Amino acid sequence: MFKKLCVLAVLVALVAGGVISATPQAQAQDDGLIFGVVLVGPKDDHGWSEAHYNAGLYVEENLPGSKMLLLESLNAADRPETTLEQVVEGMVEQGAQLILTTSADFEVDTPVVAESYPDVVFVNVSGDDAFWGIAPENVGNFMGQMEYGEMIAGCAAALKTQTGSLGYVGPLIDPETTRLVNATYLGARYCYENYRGMDPNELTFGVTWIGFWFNIPGVTLDPTDVSSKFLDDGADVLISGIDTTEALVVAGQRAAEGEAVWAVPYDFEGGCEEAPDICLGVPYFNWGPAYLKTAQAVADGTWVQSWEWNPPDWDDLNNPDTTAVGYIMGTGLSDEETATLEEFIAALAAGAKGEEGGLNLFVGPLNFQDGSVYLEEGEVATPAQIWFAARNADEAETPEDVNPPQLLEGIEGTSE
Repeated sequence: MFKKLCVLAVLVALVAGGVISATPQAQAQDDGLIFGVVLVGPKDDHGWSEAHYNAGLYVEENLPGSKMLLLESLNAADRPETTLEQVVEGMVEQGAQLILTTSADFEVDTPVVAESYPDVVFVNVSGDDAFWGIAPENVGNFMGQMEYGEMIAGCAAALKTQTGSLGYVGPLIDPETTRLVNATYLGARYCYENYRGMDPNELTFGVTWIGFWFNIPGVTLDPTDVSSKFLDDGADVLISGIDTTEALVVAGQRAAEGEAVWAVPYDFEGGCEEAPDICLGVPYFNWGPAYLKTAQAVADGTWVQSWEWNPPDWDDLNNPDTTAVGYIMGTGLSDEETATLEEFIAALAAGAKGEEGGLNLFVGPLNFQDGSVYLEEGEVATPAQIWFAARNADEAETPEDVNPPQLLEGIEGTSE
C-alpha cells in the first residue's frame, strides 16, 4: 500500500486550566483563517511543543488575517479531566477551520473526533492514518524526516566521545522513536569507524526509555536520573530523544564540576541555550513551512487529504522558509569536528539526492536485536521499512499486520 502514495518520490531520498487562548497577534485580527494548535506539552518547553507553537506564529506572520487558537499541555497529568473532543469543540465554536493535533499521543482520538466536524480540516502530526486510508477524508498527517537529523546527532556524539560510550534518553517505544534511535546509532557507528578510525563494534550505545515524551512524576522514569546514571556508568555524551532538556542540563551541571561530558538535545532550534558550551548541536523540527502550506490550502479551499514525510532542504539545511528538519552546530564541537560533521552532512545530502558517492546508512547487512534479519547484504531499506522499523512493512495491508518495531542489533536497551 505504501508504494501507492505519491509521497514516495520524496521518500526515496531518505533511503538512497483548559482555557483555549488566542495569541496576541490573533486577538488583533478580525478576518481570515482561524486555526487551532493542540500541544501535548507547554509552549515554552524548549522542545517539541515550543517548536509547534512557533510554527503557529509563523503562519500568523505569513498568512494575512490568520489567527491561532492554542491549547497547551493536553496530557493525562496536566489536564486529566480534559478530552481532545472538548478542546476541539471549543476551538470550532471560536471559528477554527483547521486544527493541528501535534503528538502521536493524539493519533487515536483525532480521527474519531474529526468525524463529528466534517467541514473542519484536521492534521495529526507524526501519525499515519491517512497513509493507511483509515482516516476520515478531513484528516491528514505530516512529519519531518528527523532520521537525517538523528544520524547527524549520532555522528556528532561519535566524533566527540572519549570513552566510546553514548547514552540515549528515549521517550516511549513506538515506530517513530525506534526508527530515530536506529538512525542515531547508524550515524554514530559510521562516524566512529570512518572518521575516528575506531572499531564500531567497540562503541557502546545504550537507550533508556522514560515512558512518555517528558517527565511525569510518579508515572515516568525521571530523565534527570536516567541522564545521571548514563554518566555514572561511563557515557560521556548524552543524546536526548525526549521533548525536554534534562539531558543537556545534567551534562552541563557535570561539566561545571569538571567532568568531560557533552550532550545533544532534540526538537527545538534553540535547544542548546541551557548549556551551550557542552552542546554538540541540535537536530530540530522546523514545522513552519508545513503549517503554512496546510493553512494556505485550507484558506484557499484546495486542501486534500495527504500523508507527507517532509525532507530537509539540503541546499540550505537551516532555511526557516524551506527546510522541515535542520541541525544547528554546537559550540561544544571543535573546529575540526565541525568540519568533519559538515563533511558527513554533505555525504548524506548527496545520498538523498541520488548523487554518485552519496551516503545511505539504511543498507544491509543489518539485523534486529532478536537476531532476525532487517536488511540482507547490500539491501536498501524501503521507506516503509524505515518508517515502521519493521522488515515486513511493505507487505502489510493494515497497521495490525506490521511487525512490532525493533531496535538494531548492537544497541543496548529494550525494544519492548
